[in-house]
Amino acid sequence: MRFNRIYTYLLVVVAGVSLSACDDKFLDRRPDDQVDEQQTFTRYNKANQLVTDLYAQIKSANRPLVFFNHFSSAPVTDEAEGSTAEGSLTNKFNAGDWSPAGFPDRSSTGQYWWDLYSKIRQANVFLEGVKKYGTPDNPLQEGDLGKRIGEVYFMRAYLHYLAARMYGEVVYVDRTILPTETMDFKKESFHTIVSKIAQDCDSAFARVPATWGGADFGRIDKGACLGLKAIVRWMAATPMWNGGTMPNDSRQFKGEYTYSQNRWAAARDAAKAVLDFKVEGAPRYSLYVGHDQTDFKDDAGVNNNNSKVYGRLWDMYYSMDAYLKEAVFFVTRDKDNNWQGDIYMPTWGGSSRQMPVQEQVDEYEYIAANGYGYPIYSTRAKADGYDDENPYESVKRDPRFYRDIVYHGSTFKGKVINTAEGADRLGASNSTTTGYFLRKLLRESWNRDKSFTINGPPVWRLPEFIYIYSEAVNEITGPNAEIYELLNQVRRRSFMAPIPPEAQSSKALMDEYIKRERRVELFYENNRIWTTRLYLEPNATVELNREAAWQAGGTTNDERSQNVWPYPKTQRMINGMKPVEDPNGKIVIGTKKYKMKRFFVESRVFVAPRHYLFPIMQSEIQRTPSLIQNPGW
Repeated sequence: MRFNRIYTYLLVVVAGVSLSACDDKFLDRRPDDQVDEQQTFTRYNKANQLVTDLYAQIKSANRPLVFFNHFSSAPVTDEAEGSTAEGSLTNKFNAGDWSPAGFPDRSSTGQYWWDLYSKIRQANVFLEGVKKYGTPDNPLQEGDLGKRIGEVYFMRAYLHYLAARMYGEVVYVDRTILPTETMDFKKESFHTIVSKIAQDCDSAFARVPATWGGADFGRIDKGACLGLKAIVRWMAATPMWNGGTMPNDSRQFKGEYTYSQNRWAAARDAAKAVLDFKVEGAPRYSLYVGHDQTDFKDDAGVNNNNSKVYGRLWDMYYSMDAYLKEAVFFVTRDKDNNWQGDIYMPTWGGSSRQMPVQEQVDEYEYIAANGYGYPIYSTRAKADGYDDENPYESVKRDPRFYRDIVYHGSTFKGKVINTAEGADRLGASNSTTTGYFLRKLLRESWNRDKSFTINGPPVWRLPEFIYIYSEAVNEITGPNAEIYELLNQVRRRSFMAPIPPEAQSSKALMDEYIKRERRVELFYENNRIWTTRLYLEPNATVELNREAAWQAGGTTNDERSQNVWPYPKTQRMINGMKPVEDPNGKIVIGTKKYKMKRFFVESRVFVAPRHYLFPIMQSEIQRTPSLIQNPGW
């Protein structure tokens, strides 16, 4: 832990600086110089500036659209592939080209160990400073100081959650570390960390308001506190920390990670607290249901998508009403128009920096004639009309698929996309390498040369807590009508067919639907990278068996790609789909007919147990020898 950086200076605001977080400046000073510290914490406006800066700090530590500096986390999972832009950053992760000596994105945007603990120090300095100096309340609005204290308790908990999510067993720092202290900081059990996060959440919950209105909307409220508790309780219940087997496990507290159903009960109760949370007698959260099933218009009022993308599904990530209803916690202005240019296909002047892969595409179900949704790899799919040579139109797919993915033959901004020829050809300069382009989060009426900012997906949305609650209930007592209806509410909101009734009597089938729902609904929202690890998928028996079957499925990787799917979730490969001219093809673009054909894109490196957790930088361990490196590093 870079405690020599973290504890050397007290955090103090220079007198007279702007209230804007991006303009805050801090004065480095020796610990025995009490003047500036006292001036800061005996003035409400100065102490308040520290909280403003902390908001900016927690935003930079977990930005869903650009978690890895210039890329989201999707391209280092079986959701997407990254281009070679920015030094081929995500491809280096996928090639195993990272270690305790350094990461591909050496310029951290705030998500790594050293930056997280620097921010945690800022939170502790504030909490101790207001207590030591008796910081006065806001003279213009009584009660503001208590709210600020509550917000900082949440931020301290949130930053420790981010550290635990990435590193597992970490150090919970709940006080300001002094320069005279011995560098003897030790990790704690993941479950101890979760308990401490929950305690800080309770402290925050007691102080922050139930909701914020007007210009304050988006600040930390009671719902965010409940949400963080539910997230960490769920993490503690998943196989990584609750009964799963990690090969060559050298975690310090592995003896504490045997299975306990009580952890699922805690996750269930914490998620239910979010679902049941009320403000003035009314439910705080509900699913956004703006627009109806006849509305395919974009925000400019034009149907430029061949009636494939529902207006509701677009608006979920832009409508203020959607954020008011179902965003449990979010950061503002995550990216601007340049991000949209990075995602656009070449025919619209883009560089297609991040492209969906076949593994993700296969998870979008189809709607059968009986009115229920089934995976395209189910035993009944072919009999129901699914044709892998015409996979997008032979059957109606989950409407979220058409919102999330641009494919060969789809209509984007009023034009049919052709990945067989022209600028959007598979493999062309700045074009797709998987056969797909990303569509989710794009506003198609906006041009990349116009200035705008977007919030991006919320950090947590209501569906995530529906999945946690449903999974926990299923784990403890098996499926029931309640969770069946909850899951179908999310699907219904997206105009998707319900889960087949037989899932109500099968724990295994219900679990399969819950996990697929999570993957589809939360695609490209910085979720998959963590869930595949929490469920230890890369060394799960069923996935290793699929990997072995894939290896035996042909003499070339392309043959294997075509013969054996669904693909294993071992994070060691990605696949794509390419158009092939065929006189009998069902996909018609211009005067040509095409059929689709699977192909192998690349092998990836995922070594267990090494890649389940991020390594602590070697320089940090040298400074604090009492820290033990994560397994495999």
